[in-house]
Amino acid sequence: MIYRIVFSCEEGDDLRLTFEANPEATFLDLHKAILASVKYKDDQMTSFFMCNDRWEKEQEVTLVEMDRNFEYDNMVMEHTALSELMTEQGQRLIYIFDPMFERYFFGSLREILPGTMDGVRLAKKEGVAPKQLQTADPMAGIVGKDGKADWETDEDFYGDNAYDADELDMEGFQDLSFDDGSMF
Repeated sequence: MIYRIVFSCEEGDDLRLTFEANPEATFLDLHKAILASVKYKDDQMTSFFMCNDRWEKEQEVTLVEMDRNFEYDNMVMEHTALSELMTEQGQRLIYIFDPMFERYFFGSLREILPGTMDGVRLAKKEGVAPKQLQTADPMAGIVGKDGKADWETDEDFYGDNAYDADELDMEGFQDLSFDDGSMF
């Protein structure tokens, strides 16, 4: 048998990666094939998650051994064959490539074909992959010009440099006295 696994990404310009794999290849083999196909570095704590029909995460397959989750067994990429979790056509999974901002590729086992092969290989690539790591969160409004966070480029980010203590309204602060040592 040969598994045909297809991944796509909402962020990429029509990114679509099609892999062919021996069902006895490991998730680590698939992980390495994905990284090589999009030229990402292998320095992140990536994970696969098996998903249900609504893309809700179920079983996790981690790059390294993690603490045990009571709901699911702890599975490690290096020791988990694709066939252990991918048993039927249409099986869904996600591959988290940026764990800090939980950015991922959507995948599914599209076909189970007759034949044999070794390992995992990229069969077809369409589109452009997004950058591997996001350095700031645009949804939180902290991306400035040059793709840097506001605090990296804006000297006035924490307030006006022309601070004047006389402009403070003292109402509500008159009872604060630190002379009695009550703060410590």
